[in-house]
Amino acid sequence: MGQARVTSSNEDPRVTELRTAVSRLRRELAGHPAEFPDRAVAEDELAALDAMAVSGAPEIPRLRRSLLLIAGAIGSVSALASALRDVRVAVDLFGEPPRR
Repeated sequence: MGQARVTSSNEDPRVTELRTAVSRLRRELAGHPAEFPDRAVAEDELAALDAMAVSGAPEIPRLRRSLLLIAGAIGSVSALASALRDVRVAVDLFGEPPRR
């Protein structure tokens, strides 16, 4: 990734990874020239993921829902695949949602 991560000593490292991955995907999406039908959905869900990360205690089911919506919205844009994978890996750090 090449970027140094600056975190407070009490920030959960999973939150740091999520914030970093979301930030990267947001930047890459903003710089992507093509318009596609669900771009606004991806942007909205990335904003939601960022807000959850900033709160420091994201809800796992909501993280996964946002990830699915983002993947569905931009999954066919191959230029964003690596950044999307990083978001998925960061969400996976939080573990599986509890079974009902």
